Amino acid sequence: MTLILRQVVKQTRCLSTVSPKCKVTPSISTVKKSLPATDSNLPNNTIFPSPLIIDDADKKQNNHCLTIASYNVAGLKACIKKGFHQYVQAEDPDILCLQETKVNSPLANAVDETIYKYRYWAFDEKKGYCGVAVFSKYKPSSVRYGLPDYRGRVLSVTFGSAFTLLCCYSPNAGANLARLDTKQRFNTQMEHHIRTLLQQKEPVIWAGDLNVAHTPADLARPSTNTRSAGFTMEERTDMTRILDSLGLIDTWRHLHPTTQGHYTYFGYRFRCREKRLGWRLDYFCMTPDLLPKLINSVIRHQVWGASDHVPVVLLLKDISLD
Repeated sequence: MTLILRQVVKQTRCLSTVSPKCKVTPSISTVKKSLPATDSNLPNNTIFPSPLIIDDADKKQNNHCLTIASYNVAGLKACIKKGFHQYVQAEDPDILCLQETKVNSPLANAVDETIYKYRYWAFDEKKGYCGVAVFSKYKPSSVRYGLPDYRGRVLSVTFGSAFTLLCCYSPNAGANLARLDTKQRFNTQMEHHIRTLLQQKEPVIWAGDLNVAHTPADLARPSTNTRSAGFTMEERTDMTRILDSLGLIDTWRHLHPTTQGHYTYFGYRFRCREKRLGWRLDYFCMTPDLLPKLINSVIRHQVWGASDHVPVVLLLKDISLD
């Protein structure tokens, strides 16, 4: 029984893991012993809010802002049963990106098709595995599906000269890091894909569950997770390289450079949500040319319970997609 328990703990992100110390490249902050959650007032509800009310001051003050939401739904069919539609209605995003849909064909009841007239899905060959989707009120000029070796993990949706939106679900490195090589190959292909877009002078928004906590401030227990999937030196170094070499900006961290305790993923087990033991795995990264248009980058902390992730939202001004 003791052995079984130890194996479960090792594979659960919210708990400490025993691992050797590792060196971190100079571009990544040194792992500290512990980082306190700085805001005890953040929601830690363990069921989906009902009723769900999103009272966003930025939206009220910017009547013509563009709202892009990104949400790892951890299985769209299950998420629909738990509150997905309530979230979409409350948020009313102009563009909605989904990750980990776990479907292999479009769901007719995913969104109101009279509101989101443009719907795009990318599926994996493996049944019930990964999958991404983008729903938009505005018609894109082009849509590209997948990467060379990853069919169901990326949708590249271009809206004229405004920007190309990359809805991305990066692989998880897996238990005992069994899929770390797969994750790193994906990172290499993703970097090449973004670089190609930049060479074509396209503004880029890279959105989704990137399955990495980039800095020690992006998870509750960094010192004991240095060899856990999502916080390895290899994954963090890849993230740093992609951001730095391509000049991309992590919008939430840009606006909150020293903030700790704000996470987008809380495992269902071991009362992680209640204890605020989470990871920031979901991002909106953008090219610098879009930075003057940034109003806010938001974590919807209260929207937990329909998935083990919460949505993240990007608000932009002075952009017309008509």
